Amino acid sequence: MKPFQIRLPGPPRHTVYPKHQAGHIGKQAGHLGSQAFYPGRQHSYLVPPAGAAGIPVQNQPGRPAGALWMPAPPPPLNCPPGLEYLSQIDMILIHQQIELLEVLFSFESSNVYEIKNSFGQRIYFAAEDTNFCTRNCCGRSRPFTLRITDNVGQEVITLERPLRCNCCCCPCCLQEIEIQAPPGVPVGYVTQTWHPFLTKFTIKNQKGEDVLKISGPCIVCSCFAGVDFEITSLDEQIVVGRISKHWSGLLREAFTDADNFGIQFPRDLDVKMKAVMIGACFLIDYMFFERTR
Repeated sequence: MKPFQIRLPGPPRHTVYPKHQAGHIGKQAGHLGSQAFYPGRQHSYLVPPAGAAGIPVQNQPGRPAGALWMPAPPPPLNCPPGLEYLSQIDMILIHQQIELLEVLFSFESSNVYEIKNSFGQRIYFAAEDTNFCTRNCCGRSRPFTLRITDNVGQEVITLERPLRCNCCCCPCCLQEIEIQAPPGVPVGYVTQTWHPFLTKFTIKNQKGEDVLKISGPCIVCSCFAGVDFEITSLDEQIVVGRISKHWSGLLREAFTDADNFGIQFPRDLDVKMKAVMIGACFLIDYMFFERTR
């Protein structure tokens, strides 16, 4: 027989929960959608969204594997789509990829470039759109369309270069390039300015108004050293930025035309003008550093 127990009246009992559990049920439920489950493992892990907290996006579909992409910053006001990547940087690195067809058979293939920030994160991917005859018959003077895409393959900048004479003795048909962002909407132009000795260019806005100037050396040669093209004000008294062709090493320079460039500009410069400077860099590459077959 069980002993008889008498319970005295008292305050009602309450269930006490640990402090770390109270008020967090909704938050835990809201994170279920971001859990990643791995086969063969007993635990699940919370995976932050790609590009969040400064984590670069990598291995995008249709892009080269292993590439680290710069996370997209919030777009500034009146920024063309895709140019928000340029709003928070003051330096761009452009690396041309080596084409085995050119090395082995001396045939000019379409140029392909990686555009990165100063941390080595890829911002854009650029590819030349020309045919075989144009590349191998016109050489460095060839007209081209260069398509610049972002990390999801969306074309954000288009460069259009018409056919022009690549001779300083012919001032009536100088080089130029049109920069469009987005494609079909011009945001600026880069035109060659005739000079008997020096390399001169003018950067123009979408209305064709002169904004900046580019000045290069008398003899453009990258033998064992880099070459600098200064970006200045219209009166050439203030240096705003610089386009530099970097020395890539003896073997790379001798057997390929895969060049490396750097572009420096003010961080607070209009993103459209930054895109125009990218176009100026490609025009300089084709004019002076593209090998003639």
